[in-house]
Amino acid sequence: MKQGFYLIAFFLIPVLCFSQEKIPLGKIVTPYGEIFIELDDRTPNHKASFIELAEAGYWDSLTFNRVIPNFVAQGGCPDTEEGFNDPEYLLAPEFVPELKHVYGAVGAGRDGNPDKLSARCQFYIVQNPEGIPRLDGDYTIFGQVIKGMDIIERIVRVKRDSKDEPVKPIALQVSIVYLDQQEIEKIRG
Repeated sequence: MKQGFYLIAFFLIPVLCFSQEKIPLGKIVTPYGEIFIELDDRTPNHKASFIELAEAGYWDSLTFNRVIPNFVAQGGCPDTEEGFNDPEYLLAPEFVPELKHVYGAVGAGRDGNPDKLSARCQFYIVQNPEGIPRLDGDYTIFGQVIKGMDIIERIVRVKRDSKDEPVKPIALQVSIVYLDQQEIEKIRG
């Protein structure tokens, strides 16, 4: 009997240990609190880019540089007069009709380039409760906030200058946490 138990345990324990796949989530720490982002598999290049830059600490010296109530909180590299022209930081769009600019959607910023290339160094979070349907099909959505929209609500309401930049910088610390589905459900609440 003991031998049968050990045999079952020998085969079952590895299955149980590996059956809980670890899923990457974006985690943004701000002075106001934490934001968790579920990254979408339907936009694999944008997802991979976000993970790569987060794990490299790219955004950790940057800020939410554009915050507009009833629109978005945007972070990462700031807009420039000449736009985004470094090919290393440009990414072909990945438009998915089902991914819409709804409340909490996370998208890739871009300038007015005709190919609609994303500036992978910049992201935004939709704060408008009604969503922003006019942006659908023009900007790549690659994630959704699953916790922390209360933080975004606070961020878009800070005092800002004429360019919608917060008067007092709002620092970002962006990382990737790897959790199983059960842990993710706890974060969702």
